[in-house]
Amino acid sequence: MGNPGLLVPSQPVSDFGDKLQALVSDLWDTMEANDGAGLAAPQIGVNRRVVVLRVDANPRYPEVEPVPPTVLINPVIEPLSDEMEDGWEGCLSLPGLRGQVPRYTHIRYRGFNEQGKPLVQEVSGFHARVAQHECDHLDGVLYPMRMVDMRMFGFESEMGG
Repeated sequence: MGNPGLLVPSQPVSDFGDKLQALVSDLWDTMEANDGAGLAAPQIGVNRRVVVLRVDANPRYPEVEPVPPTVLINPVIEPLSDEMEDGWEGCLSLPGLRGQVPRYTHIRYRGFNEQGKPLVQEVSGFHARVAQHECDHLDGVLYPMRMVDMRMFGFESEMGG
């Protein structure tokens, strides 16, 4: 947090070649090394509209449902209902912090996979939350900017979790 590169919109991907494949590989490696549920290219200093999502057994999120490995390029998110839910979020760009963030409970995301093939998915629950969180990074939005009650923001060590 504080890095100006995290606060600017990312550029679309137009070349699905070797550079993109290397970026995707770097995203997976960085996310896994930090027990993340997702990661966006701006978080590793690359101003491109690329995110990866995956949750298997994750010590940072022990009670959430799995999210299948997903590479999402040039994503567009569409809420499928007006229903929103508050939930706790953390971020690898804000280490040690947690905040309660309202997110749509049911969304559709569209984009492309790493081979440039169209990808459309309807998701809900934690998967929807992770997708919205990561795609926000592509627009220069960090989760505290979405919070409505700053009393629900702090260091994990101080909040008992």
